[in-house]
Amino acid sequence: MNKLELLAPAGDLEKLKMAINYGADAVYLGGERFGLRKASKNFSIDELKEGIQYAHERNRKVYVTMNIIPHNEDLKGLEEYVKELYDIGIDAAIVSDPGVMTIIRKTVPDLPIHLSTQASVTNYETVMFWYNQGIKRIVLARELSLEEIKEITDKAPKDLEIETFVHGAMCISYSGRCLLSNYMAGRDANRGDCAQACRWKYYLMEEKRPGEYFPIFEDEKGTYIFNSKDLCMIEYIPEMVKAGIRSFKIEGRVKSSYYVATVLRSYRMAIDEYLKDPENYRFKPEWLDEIKKASHRDFTTGFYFRKPTKDDQVYTSSTYIRGYDFVGLVLDYNPNTKFATVEQRNRMYLGDEVEVFGPGKDFFTQKINIMLDEEGNEIDVAPHPQQIVRIKMERDVEPWDIIRKSRKD
Repeated sequence: MNKLELLAPAGDLEKLKMAINYGADAVYLGGERFGLRKASKNFSIDELKEGIQYAHERNRKVYVTMNIIPHNEDLKGLEEYVKELYDIGIDAAIVSDPGVMTIIRKTVPDLPIHLSTQASVTNYETVMFWYNQGIKRIVLARELSLEEIKEITDKAPKDLEIETFVHGAMCISYSGRCLLSNYMAGRDANRGDCAQACRWKYYLMEEKRPGEYFPIFEDEKGTYIFNSKDLCMIEYIPEMVKAGIRSFKIEGRVKSSYYVATVLRSYRMAIDEYLKDPENYRFKPEWLDEIKKASHRDFTTGFYFRKPTKDDQVYTSSTYIRGYDFVGLVLDYNPNTKFATVEQRNRMYLGDEVEVFGPGKDFFTQKINIMLDEEGNEIDVAPHPQQIVRIKMERDVEPWDIIRKSRKD
């Protein structure tokens, strides 16, 4: 069996480092041009250099998105930009448009190209078309079942890698090719500026009764008829492996560092447990419980087992479920004094009961019984964003461990 890849989103440099530390084999990210996520901070060339060095020093990979559906003016400067990316050592470009692909091939022929899900690949003949163009990895359309994927991988060349999304937000349009945002808000989703109009509230109006708006269900607030549940396939690692998927992709370049760490940690633990002994692998419910401690909607398996039904939509709200707050990131730890140096991310109080977790290890619970400011003075609260504090820990911790607090407290 080829090595499985756990592929993580990196919306900025901190998220890249968080992803690497929490178990990603590779990250995908956007530079300042030609990508599909204007809402994420994206990377300058200098930030890319730092991120690539950080990843490569740890034997991980960095893929850069260049998957817009471009108009003529969008192609200006592409040759210079991709050459710059190649020179700083990116491991692959993620592309959907044949024109962009042609320019990359002419400019830096040795740079691997991954075909984006935006290309809407749904059958083995299309897979072979792209393979014959030199593409060695294809991100399949999200609208495929595991059965269809297995048929593709059975007929595809053995050196072709198949990547699919396994976790995160689902788009209501075919493989993300959406015109709704452009029509409603003048923001083109296919050029990286989606307004997520599918998450808005909608009413029904009969054409001969203008001005009379009816909710789809009997709810005076309207209904979120386009609002899909989030994809979650952590319970089905063996099924995805048997279908021939080799790269498991997490969605979420605009999500928080806490989200990246929490989701990756569970998938990393599940994949590693599977690889130890595939025949006797058993899913652990606590992996899913942990994922639910990050911001999420209710979960669905998307198209993997059947075509989605009404049960895969959320009709009552477009908001996320947020049961926990990310309150602190461990920067350093002194095992002799048991004090951790912590960067505050949300307000913490003396006496708070918190959970502490890190890569590949179980969380533990403790109260904040002693908290000091940078001068060593005892304090009752850490109210300032990114305030540096020292907290007495009941167990040993490490840099990049995360402190979270239940919203029920």
